[in-house]
Amino acid sequence: MIVPTGTPDVLLRTEGRAGFITLNRPRAINALTHTMVLAVDRALTAWEHDPDVTTVVIEGAGERGLCAGGDIRAIHDDARAGGTASEAFWRDEYRLNARIARYPKPYVAFMDGIVMGGGVGVSAHGSVRVVTERSRVAMPETGIGFVPDIGGTYLLGRAPGELGTHLALTGGHVGAADALLTGLADHVVPSAELPALARDLTRLTADEAVARHTVTPPLGILAEQREWIDACYRAETVEAIVESLFGTGVPAAKEAATTLLTKSPTALKATLATLRRSRALATLEEVLDLEFRVSCAALTTPDLVEGIRAQVVDKDRDPHWTPPTLPEVTDADVTRYFTPPRGGDLGLAATLPSA
Repeated sequence: MIVPTGTPDVLLRTEGRAGFITLNRPRAINALTHTMVLAVDRALTAWEHDPDVTTVVIEGAGERGLCAGGDIRAIHDDARAGGTASEAFWRDEYRLNARIARYPKPYVAFMDGIVMGGGVGVSAHGSVRVVTERSRVAMPETGIGFVPDIGGTYLLGRAPGELGTHLALTGGHVGAADALLTGLADHVVPSAELPALARDLTRLTADEAVARHTVTPPLGILAEQREWIDACYRAETVEAIVESLFGTGVPAAKEAATTLLTKSPTALKATLATLRRSRALATLEEVLDLEFRVSCAALTTPDLVEGIRAQVVDKDRDPHWTPPTLPEVTDADVTRYFTPPRGGDLGLAATLPSA
């Protein structure tokens, strides 16, 4: 048995045939730090080569959720200081996301409660993704002047129709049924049964264990909204999307348009451009390389600092975006998101074996 080294914020244990990773910052809804990312990666390395561990499970401590994302207060402080810590964090985080997607053993994610941003990255790329009736899965980055990352545009770009575009731009969360519909999860298990599922994973294969507890969720809402979502979000620009949403006469579409107008105009345009570029890429690694450029560019914009200030630091929920309206965001403003960062590209795609 190989015993990897955890940290106070990442608890590791083995039981039977399973290795368990517990994100352990419950007061912060287990938000990821750089140290946590490295600890998870070390555990995956150890257990990949341990014949006694046949399944890896990731879960969150506390009652609120698996993971609310990255530590955006730290990103805020780094951006204000013009530092490089966030870029270093993303390099290791995105590499971890890619590793999870290609992990050779079943990687079971308990996506219970809040699962947002970086929390999606350590779960939705896994091979066995379990949501519950409590799950709230989202990529809410446009609300803080950022762009969906951690392979989020890869996942959302491959959702049916324009559902992923809707979720990426609005930052809206989905429950269990809609997580399955959009390809963010595979199975629904009642939250009360997660301890029993964990016990079964220590002695059964992942497929056998999950099959014992899977249920059919109540209907979601996105399937009923596909018609106006697909019609409106296929427009070529964010302005045209907003105009189309307002013009449908559908209350939910109007609500979506109103929501979009509260988000960072620059982040909205950069998100739409990133999502559409990612659809043309074949692998998650290529998309992560693209997102790394976008994330590093966002770090130098005023909207990221302002968005985190308004939502997390001061909590006044009153961000003042620069520029403040969609028409004022130029093509050049968007194009700069796709230039190589000062520290160089991520280069994940270059590590893939040639076909």
